[in-house]
Amino acid sequence: MKNLFLTTLMLSAAVFGAPASAAEKLPPGTARNIVLVPGAFADESSWDNVSAILKAQGYHVNAVKLPLTSLQDDVAATKAVLDAQDGPTVLVGHSWGGFVIGDAGGNSKVTALVYVSAFGPDKGESVNKLSAGGPPSPGVQAIRPDDKGFLSIDRDAFPTVFGADLPKKEAEILASKQKPINHSAFDEPAQVAAWHTKPSWFVVSGKDLVLDPAAQNLFAGRMKATKTVVEGGHDTLIAFPKQVATVIEAAAAGSKRQSSASSN
Repeated sequence: MKNLFLTTLMLSAAVFGAPASAAEKLPPGTARNIVLVPGAFADESSWDNVSAILKAQGYHVNAVKLPLTSLQDDVAATKAVLDAQDGPTVLVGHSWGGFVIGDAGGNSKVTALVYVSAFGPDKGESVNKLSAGGPPSPGVQAIRPDDKGFLSIDRDAFPTVFGADLPKKEAEILASKQKPINHSAFDEPAQVAAWHTKPSWFVVSGKDLVLDPAAQNLFAGRMKATKTVVEGGHDTLIAFPKQVATVIEAAAAGSKRQSSASSN
């Protein structure tokens, strides 16, 4: 009986074919490679929730490990990952990662850019230059330097200003493992603004206490990005991964439709 059952399974596979791989579920013409760039005060694991969704849909996903020692070091790390991709790639950046993807996005493999609660600088702009025009956000006010000039967010303030949409314990864990960034990186001007030549999508976090939503809307507007609004904080990529993944998939498919979604 056992042998008969196995034989039946083998014959079924021969007649109907093996189950399609996840990658085969993607429509023709879809960019199958996704490269995710984290922001400052976090590491590549901040993309884990989004990455899991995209991988289940059949995308090939890589999250960049940034040194956070300088803008150009971070760009170099991202370019190394892009060079390893085997075809069209969507490049995604969170927060500080917006500076990184704007520069690295000039790579010929990059077909679209996605900004998530991110800076969208033009050539010659730095974090400090962009921040000079208004009062500091609560998140910026909570940034503290160490004795080597590397910056991180005060651990007590982190759950409120960065992780307000997460369970407190999870936000506290993120605060304890945050990766500091060299203060001098915030003075480095963007060398390239790839959004001038690459189609762009933008997830605006409507309750962000680190990067003012008004600034995010300004960036999205001037790059003529397809914009989605999520009513989350700076932790939108962690707390609202389905909404973020949906935008990345739209970019991978080359959709040009303007969208404005709100999540509670």
